[in-house]
Amino acid sequence: MNLKSTRSLIAMSTASLLLFSSCGKQESAEETVIVEEEKSTFLSPPLISHIYTADPSAHVFDGKIYIYPSHDVESVVEEDDSGAHFNMRDYHVFSMETIDSEPVDHGIALDVDDVPWAKRQMWAPDAAQKDGKYYLYFPAKDYDDIFHLGVAVSDSPTGPFTAQPEPMKGSYSIDPAVFQDGNDYFIYWGGIWGGQLQKWRTGEYLSTGDSPYDDEPADDEPAISPMVAKLSGDMLEFGEAPRQIEILDQDGSPILAGDHERRFFEAAWVHKHNDKYYFSYSTGDTHNIAYGIGDSPYGPFTYQGVILKPVQGWTNHHSIVQVDEKWYIFYHDTEISGETHLRNLKMTELTHNADGSINTIEPILK
Repeated sequence: MNLKSTRSLIAMSTASLLLFSSCGKQESAEETVIVEEEKSTFLSPPLISHIYTADPSAHVFDGKIYIYPSHDVESVVEEDDSGAHFNMRDYHVFSMETIDSEPVDHGIALDVDDVPWAKRQMWAPDAAQKDGKYYLYFPAKDYDDIFHLGVAVSDSPTGPFTAQPEPMKGSYSIDPAVFQDGNDYFIYWGGIWGGQLQKWRTGEYLSTGDSPYDDEPADDEPAISPMVAKLSGDMLEFGEAPRQIEILDQDGSPILAGDHERRFFEAAWVHKHNDKYYFSYSTGDTHNIAYGIGDSPYGPFTYQGVILKPVQGWTNHHSIVQVDEKWYIFYHDTEISGETHLRNLKMTELTHNADGSINTIEPILK
C-alpha cells in the first residue's frame, strides 16, 4: 500500500461520519452522510492525522520542505460569527524530506503563554529565513481582544521560537504572509469580519458595534484592501509605511465590497512565476481561493479566477510553493473531524498554464 492510500485509510477510519457540502458550508444533521472507507469523496488525503492542523504555510528552506500551520483544538468557547471558536493557542512545525514523505512533527514551536502581549487566538502564521535566522510571524489578540501581528525568532526552522516582547509596531488584523523577492522581504496581511481589518478603515481601531459585519463599506464601494509592507532589515518591524493592495477587475476598476465571489476576505499569499506576481486569497463566505496577477509585489493585481474551489468546512486557506520543478498548493478541510474548527492539512499539485493562468482545482470529487 502506498503512502497516499495509507493516509486515506487512516483518515476514513478516524471519522466515518462526515459533514459534506459542495459549497463548503456546514450541513445539518439530516444532511450528514456516511462515507465508506473504500470510497473517498476528496481529491487528496490528509497529511497529518494525530493533531488538527489548518492554514498551512509551506516553504522550502535549504532543500527541505517546512510547513507552518495553525493548531486547531477543541474549545469551550461558543461558536459565533467572529470565529471565537477558533481558539488556538500554540504552533507546531512540520518538515518533509520530499514531497511524498510523511510529515515529521517537531513539537510545540511557540505557545501563547510565551508571548507577553498575547491573550488568545493564535491564528494562521507564516515563516521566513534570512542570514541563518528563522522568523515566525503570527496574529494573536492582545488583552483588549484586538488582533495584532507578532514575530518570533529561532536559529532553527523548527524552533523553538522566542517571541518579541511587543507586537510589530503599527500592526493589526490577521494572516501574515511573507514573500521574498531578491533581497527584499514583503509582509502581507489582513482579514475582514472576525479578522477585524474593517475596523481599521480610518487608521484607528473602530469600537462601534459588536457585530463582525459592522464598519464594512457599502456594497457599491471598493472592497476593503489587504495590506503590504516591506520588512525592515532585521525582519522584526515594517520597514516602510504599509500600503493598501488593489485587486482590480479586467477593466481596471476595483473589485467591489458587494462582490463576495471575488472580493478579498482573508488568507493572502504571494508567489512569483515567470516574472509575474500572483496574489491569492480566500473569498470567505463564498469559500474560494481566488487570485490576481500583477507586475509588482505591491500590486495592483488583476483578478483572474479561482485556484481552489470550496473545501469541506467553512474556511479555505492555502499556500503555494515550488518544490523542485513542480508547484503545489497546501490547504485544509475537515475530512477527519467533520467540525469546521477542527481541520486537517492537505496538498495537491498546481499547474500554471502557458498563458499564465492557473488550472482550477476541485478538492471534492463527488
